[in-house]
Amino acid sequence: MTVTTAPTAVETPTAVVTPAKAGTGSKVLAWLILIAGLVYFFTPLIATGERAFRAIGRTFSFEAFRRIVVDPEFLRTFGESAINAVLTIFVSLLVIVPTAYWVTLRVPRLRSVVEFITLLPFVIPAVVLVFGLIRMYSRPPLAVLSTYGSTRVMLICAYAALSFPYMYRSVDNGLRAINVRTLTEAAQSLGATWPTIIRRVIFPNLRVALLSGALLTFAIVIGELTIALYMGQHTFGPYMSNLVRNFVAEPAALTVLSFAMTWAAMGIISYLARRQPTSRPKKAV
Repeated sequence: MTVTTAPTAVETPTAVVTPAKAGTGSKVLAWLILIAGLVYFFTPLIATGERAFRAIGRTFSFEAFRRIVVDPEFLRTFGESAINAVLTIFVSLLVIVPTAYWVTLRVPRLRSVVEFITLLPFVIPAVVLVFGLIRMYSRPPLAVLSTYGSTRVMLICAYAALSFPYMYRSVDNGLRAINVRTLTEAAQSLGATWPTIIRRVIFPNLRVALLSGALLTFAIVIGELTIALYMGQHTFGPYMSNLVRNFVAEPAALTVLSFAMTWAAMGIISYLARRQPTSRPKKAV
C-alpha cells in the first residue's frame, strides 16, 4: 500500500515592523516641522537684527542701540509705561484673584460665565473700546477725561480689562492645581478671615501663576498703542510708532530690545517654575 501525504503549505516570511522603524518617520517629520518653524520665526528677527547692527553703512556697530538708550523720550515713555504696567497688574490681581477664588470655591457652575466675560477683550477691538470710553467719560456727569492724570487712571482701567483673559486663565489654572477647599477649611479652623485667607493662603500658593499673568500683562501694556494714542498718553507704544515713521535703524534696534525683554521675562517664569517647591509623599515608617 502506498501512503500519500498532502503537500504542506510553505509559509512566506512577512515583514515585521519594529517600534523603532515605526517611530523613525514621525521623528523625522517632527524635526522638519520644528526646523521650518524656527526658520519662519527667526528669519525676520535675523534680518531686523542685521539692520539694527549696521546703522552706519555696512559697518557692524551698536550705534542704533546707543541712540535709543540715550534718547530722553525712550527713558521717559518706557518709565511711564512700566509704571502703568505695575498699576495695571495690581488692579487686575485685585479683581481676578478674589473672583476666581470665589468661583472655584462656591459657585463652580458660573465658571463658564466668568470665562466668557473675561474673553470679551478678545471680541471687542481696542479702537472700539477706546472710543466707547472717550464717549462715556468725556461728557457730564462722568467727565473724568479732562486732565492728563485722570485720563491715565482710565487708561490703567482699560489695560486691566485687556489683561483679564490672560490673568484669569493663569489664576484659574493655578487654583485647579491646589486643593482650594481643604486650604480654606484649614485656615477657617484657625480663625482666619476671608481677606487673610486670600492674602496669606491663596496668594502664596499661586506665585508662579500670578507671575505668568503679571508678565503677560506687562508685555501687553508696554507695547499697546491704540488706546494710549487716542487718549493722548505719552507712553512707549506711541513713541515706537513715531520712531518707525521717522527712522530706519532705530526701530529695528528697538524691536531687538523688545524681543530680548520678552525672552528674559519667559526665562524668569521658567526659572521660578522650576524653583517652586513640590510636595513629595512621605515614606512609610
